[in-house]
Amino acid sequence: MWKTYKRLLGFASPFAKYAVPYFFYALLYALFNTLTYALIIPIMKTLFMDNFVFTPIYTPPMLSDIFAMRFDGAVSYLYTLTFGESFAMPKMLTLLACMVVLVTMLSSLFRYLSAMVVEQMRVRSVQRMRNDMFTRIMEMSAGYFSDKRKGDIISRITQDVMVVQHSITNTLQVIFRDPLLIIGYLVVMLGISWKLSLFAIIFLPLVALLIGRIVKKLRHPAIKGQERMGDMVSILDESLAGIKVIKTYNATGYIRRKFRDFNADFSHLMLSMARRQQLASPMSEFLGITAVAVLIVYGGSLVVGGSLRPEEFVAFIAAFSQITRPVRSFVDQFATLNQGIAAGERIFQVIDERPDIADVPGAMEMGEFKKSLEFRDVHFSYDGEREVIDGVSFTVPHGQTVALVGPSGGGKSTLSELIPRFYDPTSGEILVDGVPLQDLTQKSLRDHISTVAQDTVLFNDTIAGNIAMGCPGASLDEIITAAKVANAHTFIMETPQGYDTNIGDRGTKLSGGQRQRLSIARAVLKNPEILILDEATSALDTESEKLVQEALNSLLKGRTSVVIAHRLSTIHNADKILVVDKGRIIEQGTHTELIALNGTYAKLIEMQAL
Repeated sequence: MWKTYKRLLGFASPFAKYAVPYFFYALLYALFNTLTYALIIPIMKTLFMDNFVFTPIYTPPMLSDIFAMRFDGAVSYLYTLTFGESFAMPKMLTLLACMVVLVTMLSSLFRYLSAMVVEQMRVRSVQRMRNDMFTRIMEMSAGYFSDKRKGDIISRITQDVMVVQHSITNTLQVIFRDPLLIIGYLVVMLGISWKLSLFAIIFLPLVALLIGRIVKKLRHPAIKGQERMGDMVSILDESLAGIKVIKTYNATGYIRRKFRDFNADFSHLMLSMARRQQLASPMSEFLGITAVAVLIVYGGSLVVGGSLRPEEFVAFIAAFSQITRPVRSFVDQFATLNQGIAAGERIFQVIDERPDIADVPGAMEMGEFKKSLEFRDVHFSYDGEREVIDGVSFTVPHGQTVALVGPSGGGKSTLSELIPRFYDPTSGEILVDGVPLQDLTQKSLRDHISTVAQDTVLFNDTIAGNIAMGCPGASLDEIITAAKVANAHTFIMETPQGYDTNIGDRGTKLSGGQRQRLSIARAVLKNPEILILDEATSALDTESEKLVQEALNSLLKGRTSVVIAHRLSTIHNADKILVVDKGRIIEQGTHTELIALNGTYAKLIEMQAL
């Protein structure tokens, strides 16, 4: 628990940058705040003149007198300095009122300054935390996202961080402000009566102990609550992404019930936490009032006995009623702290993750691609048990096109995802110009590769922004040239703002063929040496396919390409065709050679013709 808390504080580093100014602001706030209640004594003495004797004082009183809460000398000195020797109650009340206003103003000023230090620490800590989480998520390999729910990741980087931020910022309050206020009020109370103060000092730890027992039970529900929030965000994300499918299958009732079940579970956990958390404040308030009632009886007897003056008794009661507030706040922070630590553990689960695919020490930068891309006896398994790729070997010479065909689930897409190192082979090697991919840095490798897939991924940005994603420094002329090569320029110019048109979430404002052509334009602009086409035309209508295929033909010229195709008519001109089934290459050759072989490829051609 404390290890997690210590790590959370690391996001506020350097901690002294915030702690030092906050300490001084909190100290001055506590000083002036307690002085406000100490001024009750001279105010009461002025109002009840029977025991007030004014003696002009011409020299400042000793600090020890002020700390002992004997304000007679201090007030008399200020009065003499302001009004002279002649005493008048209206003048004294005016002086005391001005002192109250000044002390309250200073108290409020330093409270504001301390709050701004806390806010600065909170904002900077949250900023650093989110940056670290997002950086780690972006560094993870593709396999990580296959095992995780996207909604849970979103929940951790949004909801969990919101919970944690209060735990971090409340640290300063717990360490400095509340203890300083408690000490300040205790000084006032001790200065008035050590007997009454002794009772208070015995009573306050009892309050803290009772409330601490309640707060201790909050951590487990807090962890479950954060998990349920992640589940709800996942359902929401999936429902919004698949809204058309949900409506098509009239599944809104099912999705609604699923969300309501998770929401009910989450609400039950929140209520369970709230019952414990909210019980702390009323309990401390009830115990505080009970103590005040006992103090009235005991303190009243001291007043009657003459060992305590009435105005001092009133000031003591006022100070004691206020000391319960920082005590209650101090204890309440531990409830927030438990929730923050629970959320912090989920955050560190993300930050502590390490990608399965990482650059080896001393990895080289990939230079110009000149010779070939080669698979040597490559095996691969997602789960370590069932092999998806089983001993595949082939070579793609520079500038040639190799097509992968075969039944669905045969391993074609997996082979293509091994090239940019989304995954690493279980055994065997993939080499570029004779150098294993593991010996190259991932960034330099991917700088030479572009992928155009069936499931086109576009972003909620302008058309120009989507095309220039891999080349952020590209000029508008270069973007237009790439769009023309991809047969996209004509339809782009028909949009309301041309290249500055926003295409909506995942490009929903465009048709499938238009999205695919933008994806091709993005690849054209990057000008890759190795191109991967993963069923880039399989989901298009005939007219869109014709335009996209023309764009692809332009893109393929002079490039080393790996093409996955279900429509076999699109790969007749490939330099080599590999038939992949159950993770193995069962046939290979040119289109003519495979037709003459009269094997699986010939049957696939015949089935598509039918």
